[in-house]
Amino acid sequence: MNEIVEIERTEKKGRFYIESHNELVAEMTFVFAGSDRFIIDHTNINPANTGKGYGKMMVAKAVEFARENGLKIIPLCPYAKSVFDKTPEYKDVL
Repeated sequence: MNEIVEIERTEKKGRFYIESHNELVAEMTFVFAGSDRFIIDHTNINPANTGKGYGKMMVAKAVEFARENGLKIIPLCPYAKSVFDKTPEYKDVL
């Protein structure tokens, strides 16, 4: 798996995403909630790419982004919340 999770952001919102062959295959959107946290509000995986671990890769990138920037994450997206619930090493960013 050579896919890389990219990040695109503005002052108020952003997304983590994965492209393959110039096609969007997975996306996880977020919005900033104040200056010290962001809300993961939606995860979408192209149906042809389910089961490839892209969702977990994007959550991991979100955690890395939060740690690097001193931010906390509010996982409102059911998928992201399930990953956080199953991954105790991510608790520091909640």
